[in-house]
Amino acid sequence: MLKILIPTLMLVPTAWIAQPKWLWPTTLMHSLLIALVSLSWFTNMAETGWSRLNFYMATDPLSTPLLVLTCWLLPLMILASQNHTATEPLNRQRTYLTLLTSLQIFLIMAFGATEIIMFYIMFEATLIPTLILITRWGNQTERLNAGVYFLFYTLAGSLPLLVALLLLQNNTGTLSLLTIQYSNPVELSSYAHKLWWAGCLLAFLVKMPLYGMHLWLPKAHVEAPVAGSMILAAVLLKLGGYGMMRMIVMLEPLTKELSYPFIVFALWGVVMTGSICLRQTDLKSLIAYSSVSHMGLVVGGILIQTPWGFAGALILMIAHGLASSALFCLANTNYERTHSRTMLLARGLQMVLPLMTAWWFIASLANLALPPLPNLMGELMIITSLFNWSWWTIVLTGAGTLITASYSLYMFLMTQRGPLPAHIIALDPSHTREHLLLALHLLPLILLILKPELIWGWTS
Repeated sequence: MLKILIPTLMLVPTAWIAQPKWLWPTTLMHSLLIALVSLSWFTNMAETGWSRLNFYMATDPLSTPLLVLTCWLLPLMILASQNHTATEPLNRQRTYLTLLTSLQIFLIMAFGATEIIMFYIMFEATLIPTLILITRWGNQTERLNAGVYFLFYTLAGSLPLLVALLLLQNNTGTLSLLTIQYSNPVELSSYAHKLWWAGCLLAFLVKMPLYGMHLWLPKAHVEAPVAGSMILAAVLLKLGGYGMMRMIVMLEPLTKELSYPFIVFALWGVVMTGSICLRQTDLKSLIAYSSVSHMGLVVGGILIQTPWGFAGALILMIAHGLASSALFCLANTNYERTHSRTMLLARGLQMVLPLMTAWWFIASLANLALPPLPNLMGELMIITSLFNWSWWTIVLTGAGTLITASYSLYMFLMTQRGPLPAHIIALDPSHTREHLLLALHLLPLILLILKPELIWGWTS
């Protein structure tokens, strides 16, 4: 664990000491090396269960893929932000890089924590850098409003979690993930126990976000700078899913009855947010709502508590992290050229940037779950396990997949095909930096087809 954590901590002084002209290359190189070394976590992942143990942190097959995804995203965020922060004063660029690094530090400690309270503290700590990114580097005037939504939705959800964890500590005497799965299931009979169950899961459902508590997400995504959108879509939503998988093991007897409304909300959200996507004019907003719809499937897969559901949820989380982040990068390349996120104003870009269209095509297909990509593998596993649980769910999940395909194709056709509008006269050509950025998103996604057991979680 420390061989990743200490170099990540050292990125902060690097960002402040590096010479101005070498600032971005050194931080990028440093974070890329960390990302490459983090791939070593994948070795002997399956045989031992918990590995890389020290007093406070460890990895297991559930947290390893999420940890590697976290490390993989930092160099990509640095690559994506290089252009739009270039005009800012040097100190602000250094602050920006420090914020991104601190996010990675908190996330590594959250996913690696063996103690639930440490996970909770890091879960909350990720709020601060994200909030500063949204409110300071956001694009539009709405960004303060978006920051307030983001902060209060998450805080209101996670205060009950703290109380629930303290109660759990009182009852079982430990909050260590290594031992808590072997403790006796808590005898849950009264109304207070049902409230405790809800308290344990509410914070994660808001973070996921569950349909009905999702209003902070489109706002935060649309207002955040590109790195903020990338880290939100790719890793911060996954904190909710990871937390749910960890907690639900202990809530055993009650979940059978109490999870029904949440599964209904999640699956209804898949259809509803998909339908909202079909009538979006704003590109980033469309991609943000599509995240809510994918995460609805993940919530359903986790709440029915079958091995297939869990594995499908983890696969879909990793695949969605890469695909959705790539889409935000593409939206940002459009925004940097046309200075508008409205899809009607930037059509027919295939005429001007044909190579970018290839990336758009792959990312859109990944978003609509094209076989044999991991996105499809995750969705199919969740849909079959839900169908096995109750065959009524096929109505909602089937409609959801149909709508997902529709809005992905709609987004691709709107931005790339058709005649070029008359007001677009001169566009910058696409840079090597952008092609590298997208290759580093989509190549891991395609390579995971060859070795999917890396992201299977516990079922392997």
